[in-house]
Amino acid sequence: MDGGALLVIVGGWRSATIAKIDDVTATARVLQLAVEDWPGSDAGQHVDVRLTAEDGYQAVRSYSLGSYGHSATIELAVDEVPDGEVSPYLVRDVVLGDQLEVKGPLGGYFVWRAEGDAPVQLIAGGSGIVPLAAMVRAATDAGAAASVRLLYSVRRAQDAIYRELLDDASGPGGVDLTWAYTRSAPDGWEGRVGRLDAAAIADAVWPREKHPTIYVCGPTGFVEHVADALVQLGHSAAQIKTERFGGA
Repeated sequence: MDGGALLVIVGGWRSATIAKIDDVTATARVLQLAVEDWPGSDAGQHVDVRLTAEDGYQAVRSYSLGSYGHSATIELAVDEVPDGEVSPYLVRDVVLGDQLEVKGPLGGYFVWRAEGDAPVQLIAGGSGIVPLAAMVRAATDAGAAASVRLLYSVRRAQDAIYRELLDDASGPGGVDLTWAYTRSAPDGWEGRVGRLDAAAIADAVWPREKHPTIYVCGPTGFVEHVADALVQLGHSAAQIKTERFGGA
C-alpha cells in the first residue's frame, strides 16, 4: 500500500489519523488513531481498517482494539505478517499524520464489561494479547483487577506486546499474571519452556470450581489447543469465549 488513503466515508467508515506510534517489538507497533466521531467501545471489540491506494485499490483487515471506552482516540497493536498485505504497511511504512479509514466498533460476543468481582480468565498467544489488554485496562479502572488472571504465551520475552502495561497491572491487588515462553526464556527464568500443555494451563488458570468466564485469543492452532485443554480440565465449554486469527 502506498501513501495516504482516500477519505470518503460511506457505510459506516470513519476517517482516522495516526496520532502516535510506539515500536514495541522487532515486528510490532502500537498505533493510536484519532477517529472522527468515535462512539466508544467495549473491551474486546475490534475494528475494520481500510487502506486505499492511489490507483483506487483497497484492502480491508480486522484488528482488535487495545483500548476501550469513550475517547477521541483508539489503539491498535499490529504484529507484522511477513507475507501480508496490510500489516507490513502499518508496521513499517505508516507515519504520524497518515490517514486511513476504520469501521466499528464491531463485535458483541468477545467482550468484557465490569459486573462485580466474578472470576475472569484471560489466555493470550502472541498478538492475541491485544483485546485482552483492553480487558485488563477495563478491569483495573473498574477496581476488579484482582478477579482477573492472565496467562500470556509468547515465543521469547522480547516478543511480548504490552509488557509494561501488564507488569504495571499485575502489582499488589492487581491482575494475576503468568508468563509462558515457547522458544526461549529470559535470564533467571525457573519455569518450563515449550508449548503450553494441560499441566501448565491448569497451574495458571482459575480452578473449574470457581466457574470463571474464560477468554482465549491467538492464532487458530493455539486457540483450539487451549480450548480443548480447558474442556479436558473440566471447564464448561459454554464459559469459554474464543477469538482467533490467521492469514487473510
